[in-house]
Amino acid sequence: MVVKRIVANIAAPDVKTAQAFYRDILGLDLIMDHGWIATFAAPAIEARPQISIATQGGSGTPVPDISIEVDNLQEVLLRVTAAGLALEYGPAVEPWGVTRFYVRDPFGRLINILSHQDDS
Repeated sequence: MVVKRIVANIAAPDVKTAQAFYRDILGLDLIMDHGWIATFAAPAIEARPQISIATQGGSGTPVPDISIEVDNLQEVLLRVTAAGLALEYGPAVEPWGVTRFYVRDPFGRLINILSHQDDS
């Protein structure tokens, strides 16, 4: 048996609201929309399904609901700023090799957006 995919599911009163954040800011493609559920995905890349269990978010921060790794953190930071979204933490260079910031999505979920330092 092989786990092929792990999907984060976020309860929300209106899935259309997700497009401005997940599509417009993060650049994800809307790959499924049934009206009651919308799924966004990055272009196909080879990645292993992951799930993290944590007691804290590192550097004394709360555990984020989702961590999203991007290839250009500065570009996403500019989009977040242009959208008028408040940063909850960072940007910060962390001792474990990532640069990251926290922002809340339209549903109040705490999102950890990061790049590995050699990628950022």
